[in-house]
Amino acid sequence: MEIINKNIDGGKAFDWGRTSSDYARFRDIYPPVFYDKIANRGLCIEGQKVLDLGTGTGVLPRNMYRYGAEWIGTDISEGQIEQARRLSAESGMNIEYIVSSAEDLDFPDETFDVITACQCFWYFDPKTVIPKLYRLLKPNGRLVVLFMGWLPDEDEIAGKSEELVLKYSPQWTGGGYKRQQAYISEKTYDYFYMTEHEEFDLMVPFTRETWNGRMKACRGIGASLSQDEIAKWEKEHLELLEKLAPEKFEVLHSASIVVLSKK
Repeated sequence: MEIINKNIDGGKAFDWGRTSSDYARFRDIYPPVFYDKIANRGLCIEGQKVLDLGTGTGVLPRNMYRYGAEWIGTDISEGQIEQARRLSAESGMNIEYIVSSAEDLDFPDETFDVITACQCFWYFDPKTVIPKLYRLLKPNGRLVVLFMGWLPDEDEIAGKSEELVLKYSPQWTGGGYKRQQAYISEKTYDYFYMTEHEEFDLMVPFTRETWNGRMKACRGIGASLSQDEIAKWEKEHLELLEKLAPEKFEVLHSASIVVLSKK
């Protein structure tokens, strides 16, 4: 499904379905400590029912499945959900997936113990979504907003890779990330209060192939460019990596976990 938002990439259209295959292969990159930090807070664990918004290929539900929660993942992209279902089935995981925007979700009141939003919270219309999330959560329910991004000003490989994305997609607004708390819309605080947050650095391992795939699966390349443009970018990026990086390397990222409770 094509998405156009004037506040994202200057209104340039993007479609996550176009990059679902690469997304499935290359964007499951969060280190184990990322998931442990969630579970150690008593979130997304056995006995809880969890709704994952913008689930993509089901990265969060699949990696946290071992903690015992019952998961439902939703995403606006049918292609992403197809990959999520395939990957979960291959691993024998009983996870329900639904094709839906966050704005159109329809569940009974007080269905969920936890609602998660990883790498996606800024895509939603807060006036519609926030009251809905409040309604869907149980009285002691919690909303968990998660983000992890590379640090281009501190990591040369990330910085040079970003420059190449901008060469092909100059309106891309996904770059320039700095250490910060995950984005929370002001509307959220009408219905929720923040109970805790944590920001922390991570070194994430890659090979030239997997970093190229990770970058190609970003909004500025795989989700928005033509196949010819993607092929040219990929060739140039791989040539860059041959000069810049060994076959195996790590990229500096910063992550954020924000936990909010119902008022």
